[in-house]
Amino acid sequence: MATTTVTLGQLYRDLAPDMKPRNRRLRVVAVGAARADLVVEHDLGGQVGKKTHASLSRLRSAAFELIEEATDTDPQYLAVLAAVADVHRPGATPADYARAAWHVLRAPSP
Repeated sequence: MATTTVTLGQLYRDLAPDMKPRNRRLRVVAVGAARADLVVEHDLGGQVGKKTHASLSRLRSAAFELIEEATDTDPQYLAVLAAVADVHRPGATPADYARAAWHVLRAPSP
């Protein structure tokens, strides 16, 4: 997926040599004139939810791979995404992910 514009909600994979095996993925949460604020959404060897930033030119370079355009802003989708990210770990099973999503979907709407 190639794009020249960094926009709110995009998901990037960090292709740095030390991050590639960790499958580190970063979601754009704010875009400024020269850099974007990011949150770690997936990282097998690090902290999910950690905030960081990168220059816009670096995000557009071969150092990162755009793997998802802006996500749906539906609150339920975002709640499921957060629940799934919360249970993610190297030993997580498909049942762990399904259970996390199921609990969010069964919760009463606010």
